[in-house]
Amino acid sequence: MSALKLHQVSKSYDTGPQRLEVLREVSLELAPGAALAITGPSGSGKSTLLHIVGTLDEPTSGRVTIDGVEPHAMSEPELARFRNDAIGFVFQEHHLLPQYTVLENVLVPTVVSRRGRDGAAERARELLDRVGLGARLEHRPAELSGGERQRVAVARALINHPRLLLCDEPTGSLDGPTAEKVGALLFDLHRAEGNVLVVVTHSRELAGRFERRAELRDGRCYEA
Repeated sequence: MSALKLHQVSKSYDTGPQRLEVLREVSLELAPGAALAITGPSGSGKSTLLHIVGTLDEPTSGRVTIDGVEPHAMSEPELARFRNDAIGFVFQEHHLLPQYTVLENVLVPTVVSRRGRDGAAERARELLDRVGLGARLEHRPAELSGGERQRVAVARALINHPRLLLCDEPTGSLDGPTAEKVGALLFDLHRAEGNVLVVVTHSRELAGRFERRAELRDGRCYEA
């Protein structure tokens, strides 16, 4: 069974007298443990596609399945629980909560997880060790560098053992050497966790790490 499957996913918006087609019948299939980079010019629909895969937005037509489950067919409460447990997100901006410590930020997704908080603190400490921040547990985001904050965001995305890790320009706001380190970290953790990794990026260096690459042009998806 495919871990992630998109079947003719389209997305359009009514903009007054005209209809804006952002995605046109995008089809993709990823096996468990696969990794895919999605590239394309600005405005090509990359983030829209990632948001649909991540159930933050709905397709106008087409179907998305994750491990055989159709999340867009769920009720909103069911979908929220599924998203929290099955999908991890890393965005260009870290979105850490400034009033919380590093450890507390990583634990945020466990508060409403169906798995509960048993073992969550141990898991968070382990992840923070793996991203090189085991000595910064009680620091707050303002006390960290940009690269360190993004590494906290990666640990937070993985806390609930998600089957699907989605990253939207995860290195876009970082300088070259820091971006390279975060990119390598994403791959190391992806291999260790065995999840499906989908990354939207403008970075040729980051995209070059992937065996599978797809480009969005005029709303259509073309695999390299």
